[in-house]
Amino acid sequence: MSEDDEKIAIAPAWLNYKQAEAYANLSRTTLWQLINSRKIKAARIGRAVRIERASLQVFMEQCTDELGGWCSDR
Repeated sequence: MSEDDEKIAIAPAWLNYKQAEAYANLSRTTLWQLINSRKIKAARIGRAVRIERASLQVFMEQCTDELGGWCSDR
C-alpha cells in the first residue's frame, strides 16, 4: 500500500470563516465580534482571514463553565 492509498485526516490549526462557522456552530457575525473583542485569535493574510481553532475551542469550553453554559460574545 503506497502513501497515496492511505488517507490521513489532518485537522487544520487555522480555519476560514466557513470552517469556523461549521466547527463552532456560530454565525460569521458572531465570529467577527469575537475576533474584534480579542476573545479568539485570528490572522489576516492578504484578504484572507484565518481563525485559530485552538482559541475557538478554549472560548467554547470557557463558555460551558460560565453561568451554566451561557456566554456573552461582547
